[in-house]
This record gives sequence, C-alpha cells and structure tokens, in this order.
Amino acid sequence: MSAHQYDHGHTVAGWVGTGIASVGAAVAGLGVITVSGVLIAGGLAIGVVSLLVTWALHLAGWGKGPGLRPRAEWGWRVRDSAAPGGHAECLACRLAGRGRGARAVVPVMPAQRESEPETVAAGVESVRRDRS
Repeated sequence: MSAHQYDHGHTVAGWVGTGIASVGAAVAGLGVITVSGVLIAGGLAIGVVSLLVTWALHLAGWGKGPGLRPRAEWGWRVRDSAAPGGHAECLACRLAGRGRGARAVVPVMPAQRESEPETVAAGVESVRRDRS
C-alpha cells in the first residue's frame, strides 16, 4: 500500500523512463557544452531508448493508463491489472493495438435526441459510470 493519499501515478515504467531520459539529457547537454555532434546525437538516441523502454514497461503492466487506478494498485511496485487488455484512452496502448474496443462511445444523432430522450440519458449515464 502506498503512503500517498492520492494516486500520483508513480510507476516502475515512469521512474525507469525518467532515469534513462535524464541520462540522455545530460549526455546531450554535455554535447552542447563541448560542441560535439556525436554526444548530442547520442543523447537524443538515449532519449528515444527511454521512450521505447517506458512503452515496453507500460505494456508489460508496470505503467498506468489515464485516470485513477484502484486504491490497491497505487503503490509504484504494483502491476497494472488493466494492462493486458489495454487502456481505452491510452495512446501507448492504441499504438500497440490494445484497448480499441474497451469503451466505444457511439455519437447520438440529433433526430435520436428528440425521439428517444430516455435512451440517450441512459447512455450518457453509462458512459459517466465507465469513466469514473
């Protein structure tokens, strides 16, 4: 259990990605100071590696999708139980082909709003419940 009162999103993927990205920024900064194109390119390459590692860890369940997680999963060393199916609003999951059909919201046509107000209201409430 986490010592935090709120879900801050601290995850293994976040910490590892931030660490690798910090090294990449330091190498690129050193390249700027020493006017070395090789170090600048190396720092940028490390930044790309940081993105790929973070993405892989997220897909493996060590990250978090958008929104709040259940309180039992707030600790940063707890795997995300929703990761195998993908997160509906997550770009990383969509790029991997996950989470596309999890929460499909069907647009309501203007004619439907006038003729079926009860159905529309029920649909809106179900979407609100899904998102909370």
